[in-house]
Amino acid sequence: MKERRQQAILEIIAEQEMETQEQLLTALRARGFRCTQATISRDIKELQLVKELTAAGSYRYVISDRKGKGEHDERLRNIFREGVISAAAAQNLVVLKTMPGLANAAAAALDRMEMEGMVGTLAGDDTALLIMQTAQDAEAFCGEIRGMLR
Repeated sequence: MKERRQQAILEIIAEQEMETQEQLLTALRARGFRCTQATISRDIKELQLVKELTAAGSYRYVISDRKGKGEHDERLRNIFREGVISAAAAQNLVVLKTMPGLANAAAAALDRMEMEGMVGTLAGDDTALLIMQTAQDAEAFCGEIRGMLR
């Protein structure tokens, strides 16, 4: 459902000038999608939509042309290499130790990646807790992180 809704958003902004989330929500509902403004807000973030000034002086949603996924992945690897100190698994949990002040950024980056096997994250100043679905998911993730830290 999410993929279909996000595809519909992309089609709508390609066909019409959408200035507000409310306009986008109305257009989605006209196509049969039942969702909330909060859902639309998350979709806009995930799709990396930005507002662009039109010739008429209004704004409209467009797809951001800033960074591709490959660049984003490399940037994330660099953040992890520079900011993550260690990763340890305890059953289905992973504890990430980071440099002071970086745990929240690391957890937010992981949340945006929507990794398979990860349920969610909690972060403090220099420690992030990752909740994985299984102990095997936790161990596999720690192995990936350790590989990045070398």
